[in-house]
Amino acid sequence: MAFGQNATDNCVQEGSHVALINGLPDEISILCLARVPRRYHHILRCVSRKWRALLCSEEWHYHRQKNNMEETWIYVMCRANVKGNLCYVLDPDPANRSWKLIQPIPSPCSKKDGMSIEALGKKLYLLGGCSWQEDAMDEVYCYDASANKWDVASSMPTARCFFVSASLDGKLYISSGLGLRSTAPNSWDIYHSDSDSWISQKYPLHNHDVIKLIALEGKLCTIHKSWDGFSYAGIYDPASATWRGIDNEIALSTYGPTVVVDGVLYMLHETSGMRLLRWQEERKEWVAIGRLSSHLTKPPCHLVAIGRSIYVIGQRLSTVVIDVDEAAKVEGLMVSSSFSPRFDCDHTIISCNTIAI
Repeated sequence: MAFGQNATDNCVQEGSHVALINGLPDEISILCLARVPRRYHHILRCVSRKWRALLCSEEWHYHRQKNNMEETWIYVMCRANVKGNLCYVLDPDPANRSWKLIQPIPSPCSKKDGMSIEALGKKLYLLGGCSWQEDAMDEVYCYDASANKWDVASSMPTARCFFVSASLDGKLYISSGLGLRSTAPNSWDIYHSDSDSWISQKYPLHNHDVIKLIALEGKLCTIHKSWDGFSYAGIYDPASATWRGIDNEIALSTYGPTVVVDGVLYMLHETSGMRLLRWQEERKEWVAIGRLSSHLTKPPCHLVAIGRSIYVIGQRLSTVVIDVDEAAKVEGLMVSSSFSPRFDCDHTIISCNTIAI
C-alpha cells in the first residue's frame, strides 16, 4: 500500500494523489528516503507536510527496521544547577559524536525531582515526580523523537515520586516510591503504549521493598532491600502475573548501574574501583571483566547499550565506550574510547535511555 493511502497527512489535492518524489512510485521513494542518515531527518521534515508525516509514521519506522537502517541515539536527562532539568541527545557515530541539547522539556518538568524516565519505541516518557511547591504528581509527558515534539500522555493511576520503573514489550511497569496515598508504595501500575492507557493490578510481589526493576529475557528482575539492609531478588513473569524468589547473588546489582546486552546483564560496581562485572547465569555469580580508569569518568554513572557496546555516562556528561567483545585488559584496565562535551557542563545525570529510528 502506498504511503499516501495510510499516512496522517495525504496531501491530496482535487482528488489526485501527490507523489512523495515526482515521477517515482511512493514505495520506491520511501526506500530511497529511508536510506538517509538519521542526523539529516530534521531537514527531511522541512521539505513538505507529506514528508514530515512520513517521518512520523509507523510505515517509515517499519521500512527503516526491515532494511536494517535503524540508528540508535542516546537520550540523557540532566539536572543543571541554574537551568533545571535538561535533555541531551548523542549520535554515537564517531564522525558526529557530540552531545546536543534537544527541544526544551515542558516547563512543569523543568524543576521536578523524583521523576522516572523510560523509553518505549520512539518515545521518551517523563513520569510523575514532585517539586518544592507540589507533592507527588501523576502527570506524564512524552517526547516523540521522530517528530522532535513533546506532548502529554495519560496520567498515572497513582501519583508518586522517587519510584522504580522499567520498560518491557511495549509496556511500562512502575511501583514503590512515595505518593499522596498510603497505598502508593504497594501499588503496581502498567502503561500500554499502543492505547495510551494505564491499568492497576493487584501487587504481584510478596514483599513491597523493591528498589530496582531490570527487564531481562522477557521478565522483570526485582531487586529488594529489607529494613535491616539485606538485599535479595525475585523474578516477575508478566505472562502469568506471578513472582518468585531467585538466587540472591544477583541482588548485588544495587552496587551500581546495570545494562543488558543481548540478554546478558552487566553492572558497573562503583563502590570498588569502577569495575565492570558480567552476570554468569549458569554459575549464578558476578564475573569481573576489568576496571575503568578513574580519569575517564566520575560516578555516579549510568549505562546504556547499543549493539555490543556499553556506554558509561558519568557526571558532566563524560562518556566511555566499551566494546564487550573486543575490550582488552592492560594491567587490569579495560581498553576503551572516551569523550567529553564540547561545552562547559556541571550537570548531574538523572537517567539515560536509547531510542532507535
